[in-house]
Amino acid sequence: QVQLVESGGGLVQTGDSLRLSCAASGRTFSNYAMGWFRQAPGKGREFVARITSSGGRTDYASSVKGRFTISRDNAKATVYLQMNSLKPEDTAVYYCAADRELCFTLECGANRNRYDFWGQGTQVTVSS
Repeated sequence: QVQLVESGGGLVQTGDSLRLSCAASGRTFSNYAMGWFRQAPGKGREFVARITSSGGRTDYASSVKGRFTISRDNAKATVYLQMNSLKPEDTAVYYCAADRELCFTLECGANRNRYDFWGQGTQVTVSS
């Protein structure tokens, strides 16, 4: 089991920045690729970003590419999502997730069904 706890969400204005954190405990964090997903009210959970276990590869949804950055610190067992130039359409509950298996394409990593463990989510609200 891997336990994931997100933090860092909040209410911000358009154009502001936020950094989300996801702290992991349990099994060896460095064995897992990590992803960020989000779910807006009335919508399905959508892929945001993914980072491989070593941090050597990152992938992003087109809607956030160039504005969001995913990173990880394996020594701290934590993955981050730096969100810049926030827009009202970024409003959602943000979830981190852990994936034990290898994945070499964006399409593969964006598949929420492949992730084994999920956090409880943190709310991000961007006002216009």
